[in-house]
Amino acid sequence: MLKGVLTALATPMDGEALDLAAFEKLVAWQVECGIHGLVVAGTTGEAPTLTADERRALLAAARRPAGGRVPIVMGVGSNSTRTTLEQAAAAADGGADALLVVVPYYNKPTQDGLLRHFSAVLEAARLPVLAYNVPGRTVSDLLPATLAQLVGHPRFAGIKEATGNMERALDVGTVLREGQALLSGDDGTFLPLLACGGHGVISVASNVAPRELVSLQAAWDAGRPAEALARARKLAPLCKALFVETNPGPVKAALALLGRAPVGIRSPLAWPAAATRERLGAALGALGLLGSGGAG
Repeated sequence: MLKGVLTALATPMDGEALDLAAFEKLVAWQVECGIHGLVVAGTTGEAPTLTADERRALLAAARRPAGGRVPIVMGVGSNSTRTTLEQAAAAADGGADALLVVVPYYNKPTQDGLLRHFSAVLEAARLPVLAYNVPGRTVSDLLPATLAQLVGHPRFAGIKEATGNMERALDVGTVLREGQALLSGDDGTFLPLLACGGHGVISVASNVAPRELVSLQAAWDAGRPAEALARARKLAPLCKALFVETNPGPVKAALALLGRAPVGIRSPLAWPAAATRERLGAALGALGLLGSGGAG
C-alpha cells in the first residue's frame, strides 16, 4: 500500500529550464529525511508544461538517488484519455512504481465519462493506479458511487482525495477495499484525514519540511494523537503560506530560500510576490528551517 508522507516534488528550474542536478539533490535529501514516497510530474511538478522528454528525464533523475528505497509515483493524468495512456506506458517503461491519474480537467466529463476514462487506464496500465480527485482544479468530481465501480480492479491502488471535505473522506473510506490507500491531497487536511481513516498525504510542504511531516505521521501511527496535533498546529503557518499564491509558486520560492533550487518557474505561472516570499521566510524561520538569510 502507498502510505505515509509522499512528497509531491517541485521541479527545480533555472529560469524556465529544468535543473536536473538540483532535482537529484532534492530527491536525495528527501530520502535521507525519511520520506515514504515521491511523486514526480504532478501538479506541483508543473506537469502541464512538461514535454515527454522532460518527463522521462525527471523520472530517471528521481530513480538514481532514490535507488529503490522509496516508491516513485509518476503523474500521468491529463484531460485526454489517449495522452494519459501514452504517459502511463512511458512511466512503466521508465521504471516508475505507480501512477497518479488526476480527474480530467477542463473537459468537465460526466460520471459515466470518468468511469470510462479510469477504466481504460486501469485496463491498459502495467502499474498500480492512484486516482487523484481535486475538484477545485478540475471542476469535475469523482464521486464515491463512481469510485465504487473502480475499486474492484486489481490495479486500483487508492485515491488522493483533495476535496477538503471530511464527510466525503468518510464516504470514500467505506468504498475502498483492504490495501487501497486513502491519501490527503492537501497538507492542511493531513491530520483530519488520518482521523477519518486515511493512510497519509501527498504533500507539498514536505518539499521543504520533510522531517516535520514524517514526524507527524509517526506520532499518529504510534498512537500519540496529541503530539500529532501539536505538530500539525506548528506546521499550519507554513502550510497556509505555501498556498497564498497558486501552487507550486510558493513552494519553489521556499526551496530557493533554503538554497535547494534556483529561481525559476514556467509560464504561465509567475514567481511569487515579495510579500509572499517574506511570509514564507517567516514560516520557515519559525520552524528553524531557515538560516540567517533574508526572504528575497
